[in-house]
Amino acid sequence: MSITTEKKQDLIKKYGLQEGDTGSVEVQCAILTERILNLTEHFNNNKKDYSSRRGLLILVSRRRRLLDYLKSKSEVRYKALIKKLNLKK
Repeated sequence: MSITTEKKQDLIKKYGLQEGDTGSVEVQCAILTERILNLTEHFNNNKKDYSSRRGLLILVSRRRRLLDYLKSKSEVRYKALIKKLNLKK
C-alpha cells in the first residue's frame, strides 16, 4: 500500500520546483495522490478493511488542505497541479 523509494524519487523529480525539492506543496500532493491511488486499488479486493479506509480519509483531507493552501498562495500553480494530477476540482 505504500509507495517504493524509486517511485517517490521519480515523483520528486517530476513535480519538484528544483533539484532535491521534497517539501514543496506540489511534491507533497503528488506523493499523497500516489498513496491514495494505491489504497483505492487495495479496496477493490478488501471491501471490509475499515481501518485502512480511515487512513485513506485522513490522506484525502491532508491533500485537500495542502491544495487549499496552494490555491490561497498561487492560483496559477494550483490550476497547473490540478491538471497534472488529473483531479476533479
